[in-house]
Amino acid sequence: MATALTAREFRNALGQFATGVTVVTVEREPGSVFGMTANAFTSVSLNPMLILVCVDERAKILPLLDKHKRVGISVLKQDQQALSEYFAQAEQNAEAEHRLALRYRWTTEGVPVLEDTVVQLSCSVMTAHVAGDHTIIVGKVEDAEIRGGEPLLFFRGEYRHIGRQ
Repeated sequence: MATALTAREFRNALGQFATGVTVVTVEREPGSVFGMTANAFTSVSLNPMLILVCVDERAKILPLLDKHKRVGISVLKQDQQALSEYFAQAEQNAEAEHRLALRYRWTTEGVPVLEDTVVQLSCSVMTAHVAGDHTIIVGKVEDAEIRGGEPLLFFRGEYRHIGRQ
């Protein structure tokens, strides 16, 4: 008889799948942004153009997403690991953002996205589904700005870069 899979084993198994690293941003209050690092992000549909991102039920960004119904997704470049680490923290402040030289751009839809990233998506929240200890946010993509560059990857619990063969 097989033993039950532990949370650590499950996490290790899923860590075998390489992902990109994104920062999810939402307006905290007028002119102020709150963000969250996420690698649980993917495309859902081409028609309509939909994406999904998974957010921990305890995440501070969840009530803001529910309130504003708009979200930015910025795919990080390979040299932006410090941004990923910053947005993975629960607390954010102007001093740290200044030190990291963070710059936001507000899309025509009024969504904050991070400047100088591989791609920036502006989305409206279509629906949210609670699944286990996360909420799956489905967003309708309203705009995409492709800036280019190599993406930051996450694989087996570590940040990685794309290597040329």
